[in-house]
Amino acid sequence: MDYLKCYYFCTQEFTGMEDDKFSFFYEEELKNAVQKFERMKKNNENYFFDVIEFESIIDYYIESNNSIKAFEAATLASEQHPNSVSIQLRKARVLLDKGRAVEALRILKKLENIEPGNHEVYVAKGTALGILGDIQGAKKMFDFALTLDSDDIGNILFSITSVLQNLNYYEYLIPYLKKLISLEPDFYAHLYDLAYAYEKTEDFENSISYYLKYLELEPFSDSAWYNLGIIFNKQEKYEKALEAYDYALAINSQNTFAIFNKGNILCNLDKYNDAIPVYHEYLENEPDSFEAMTYLAECYEKTNDLVLAKKYYHEAIDLAPEYADPWFGLGVIALESGSPDDSLIFLRKAIRLDDENPEIWYMLGKAHYARNEKKDTLRCFREALKLDAYYNEVWTDLGRMILYDGFIPKALPYLEKAYKIIGDVPGINYILASYYMHGGSMEKAHRHLSLALDVDKELFRDFHDIFPVQLFNRKIKKLLENYNLH
Repeated sequence: MDYLKCYYFCTQEFTGMEDDKFSFFYEEELKNAVQKFERMKKNNENYFFDVIEFESIIDYYIESNNSIKAFEAATLASEQHPNSVSIQLRKARVLLDKGRAVEALRILKKLENIEPGNHEVYVAKGTALGILGDIQGAKKMFDFALTLDSDDIGNILFSITSVLQNLNYYEYLIPYLKKLISLEPDFYAHLYDLAYAYEKTEDFENSISYYLKYLELEPFSDSAWYNLGIIFNKQEKYEKALEAYDYALAINSQNTFAIFNKGNILCNLDKYNDAIPVYHEYLENEPDSFEAMTYLAECYEKTNDLVLAKKYYHEAIDLAPEYADPWFGLGVIALESGSPDDSLIFLRKAIRLDDENPEIWYMLGKAHYARNEKKDTLRCFREALKLDAYYNEVWTDLGRMILYDGFIPKALPYLEKAYKIIGDVPGINYILASYYMHGGSMEKAHRHLSLALDVDKELFRDFHDIFPVQLFNRKIKKLLENYNLH
């Protein structure tokens, strides 16, 4: 039974261009100005700086990601030069970086009246509105900014796209990126950003198309191949995902995200022997990854190396004792090894850590059943089905319990109530069909069997052993023939 799948994938997409590395070389005047400013702050003094000096100081701190000093410089600059539009604009930008959009808007509205033709004011105002959640207002500001300076359209578009990307407004980002691509077709990074935007809006076909266009121009981008792998995995195109991760790793063998996801795909394809060395490679780079440790343990379990499976489950617990999955894994091993008492210890620990996992509830129910604790079994199965009404294995085992363990009187009201709520779930219809067939209510049996077959006819084979085949009448047999199940 596939009780533990590697659903935890690394979904850290790579954005931007890893090759676009800029080096900043500051003039001697800037260095002196920064030193003078820091000396002033250290000595708690007050020096005068002209507008150009303040502009350079503020920009320096912004580029250095030092928001505290950038704000200090902008505040002092606005006090010394209250009528300078460039200084006020920089103060607004610093406020925006700190998330203080309302304060920034007050400044920007004043600047809008002073310089109504300054596109930077409207881009900043759009940014503020975007932060406040008014995307339509932001778009209006951005579009207006694009009408103000035809000679600087490229820079304006770049500013707008940067803002929208940072604010995760990918749906609105796409048309601006397309304009930027038409304006700057030789700047390949725009193709990458457009592919990523489509990915975030789950338009995977367009995303794939633009990643491939980008890779035709920049074939050695491991981040682009990696992101393609993520998309193919989301589409359940696992072989293509593996191929993309392999390309990423051929370019950059230290791309640990790709290593991790490759291992997970191999595991989920039941290629456990192939997954084992991949997880080991990942753990060489990330030795404290309890997720990878857990998945490695599962691989060893699936290859019947229970000694190593338990070893790595325990190591995962040592790394993260509040992580439920390794406790769960140990519980399953104990149960399948014929030790339900030990299994209960591990599974109860797992359920305390994660009581919203239907798999744990299901296995806990099976452990109780192995101890002949059928009421507890039924309780656990019910909890599993509350979390996942389509959990077919639970319905199958529940059906056997109801029919063969004397639970019909107590279970039937529950089943009929559940049917009214989740009538399209095939498992419950198969059980009710079987029950009514055992009781001789063939019309009801036929109705529920028909409903179940319409949703999932293949599941009939899992429930076949609870049906009284000898009671199949002509109508039931005809129904099964129609679904090629005779």
